[in-house]
Amino acid sequence: MARKLAFGLLAWGANADWVVKERDVPAYNAETSMWVKQESPSADHMVTLTVGLRLDSERRNELERIFWEVSDPEHVNYGKYRSGAEITEVLAVPQNQVDIVTSYFVQAGATSAVVAATRDTIKLTIPAAALEAALNTKLHHFTHAEHTQARIVRASQQYALPEHVAEHVSLVGELLQFPRLPLKSLRNLSASASSWSNGCDSASCANFVTPAVLAQRYKIPNSTSQNGAANSMAVAEFQGQYYKDTDLAMFKESCHRDVTVATNVGKNEDSAGVESELDVEYIKSVAPEVPLTVVYDAQYSLIGWVNQITALENSPLVHSVSYGNDEVQQASTQYMYTCNTAFMKAGVKGLSILFASGDQGVCGRSGCGMFSHSRFHPDFPAASPYITAVGGTDFAVAGTIGDETAWKSGGGGFSDTFAQPDYQKAAVAAYLANSAANFPPQNLWNNTGRGYPDLAALGGQKNSYCVATGGRFAGVAGTSASCPVAAGIFAKVNGVRLAAGKPSMGFLNPFIYKNPSAFNDVTSGTNSATKVYGFTAVKGWDAATGFGTPNYEALAKAAMAAVEKTIVV
Repeated sequence: MARKLAFGLLAWGANADWVVKERDVPAYNAETSMWVKQESPSADHMVTLTVGLRLDSERRNELERIFWEVSDPEHVNYGKYRSGAEITEVLAVPQNQVDIVTSYFVQAGATSAVVAATRDTIKLTIPAAALEAALNTKLHHFTHAEHTQARIVRASQQYALPEHVAEHVSLVGELLQFPRLPLKSLRNLSASASSWSNGCDSASCANFVTPAVLAQRYKIPNSTSQNGAANSMAVAEFQGQYYKDTDLAMFKESCHRDVTVATNVGKNEDSAGVESELDVEYIKSVAPEVPLTVVYDAQYSLIGWVNQITALENSPLVHSVSYGNDEVQQASTQYMYTCNTAFMKAGVKGLSILFASGDQGVCGRSGCGMFSHSRFHPDFPAASPYITAVGGTDFAVAGTIGDETAWKSGGGGFSDTFAQPDYQKAAVAAYLANSAANFPPQNLWNNTGRGYPDLAALGGQKNSYCVATGGRFAGVAGTSASCPVAAGIFAKVNGVRLAAGKPSMGFLNPFIYKNPSAFNDVTSGTNSATKVYGFTAVKGWDAATGFGTPNYEALAKAAMAAVEKTIVV
């Protein structure tokens, strides 16, 4: 069941009512977020955040109507994307609304207030003390239990706005969201014996997944001839996840793939970050001919990031993101709703966004209890109906390139917040009717929610990826590997379309669900992680691996068939 956003009035002062924002879930949960509250920031510590403006429901519905039309391969408007100016016109946010909110924060002490081109968000930079007063809240530094160098500022309690401002604001983010950082247990893994030859020159990569293994399993050709001149792709990095040029050069020399970064949006420091280097090395291993952009932000702001890429003049066409968290760890349903609107804006512009489904099975970062088995915790944004979620697999026989099985810790399941979108209703219904699925007890999950992932790729620990990081090669696993691989394959498919003079694929899910035969079906394994219950992979779509893993040859053929269908219409 979807949770309703709860608003309430908080008496504040003699003559003013303040409206409490984002009350429907806890603001802070150290046990499940792994972030630990520290001291308060200094009064002049500068904080950057995004204010989402309230949208007229009819205007948002119109954006969504366009989103579905341009994303549906069987619709006459498939691929007829809109410009930023046209999206601004669709949303039609009144200038008076923008002025009221902007003026409030500027008068409160904001040193910068940048209104998005679409006029639905405002990016603020403001001293901590001024922000606390403006939002009637309390800020603290937080450090991460595993990644001790990571440090963020968040509110440790709910926040509020004066009523005359609150009526124009949907939320202020990222005040209450705690980013999920990669688990250290998925790094520096040892290798199991394999039947394949080492695809890289370094002996350290023996028995690990290399570009050559992916090329064989997913039928990825070495040819780069079919790539439209405008093709592009990107990975998103946050919280100090940089890459070293020397690590990329080492990977290129040993594994025979050009993994050069073409463009940086945001500053990259010459520092080894295994998450960033995994993303760069393997999205480029799959699609070396496609120019790669690294979009880096020191602060993890989901809304800020998606608005940033949508506003870029020539935004990369495919975006891979290996960050997220559980639905219950979001500040509110309204926060997720606002993110979904931002995802729609990206799709209407023709961008494809892929998110990793998570690395802790059905229980997510929040867990399902130490002793008794409590309710599953679906991931966000992976469970959003407006993005493509990528789960994880292992080879069914460790060290043998062939059939795959669901990785036991791959994220997957059903949203507790969002209903099943039309594009997946038939596939999910078939799964729910499959007696071989051996479903968990119904009280643990929502069988009417959006099912995810949509597809999967190798990510498990039987044969992890060989990654050049910190001057050496190391074994790394997780859906943080699966996602850039899948994104690279779709960037390569985009190249086929663009070379034919056709538009990019945009939001991928309607295409994916109309072409299940373009994937290697995964029919074994359960994503229960360390718990008793999980979802079992079966024939067809399932909530552990989606439709399975990509077959590039079949996907490229299906993409051209979609082109031909739109020509006929």
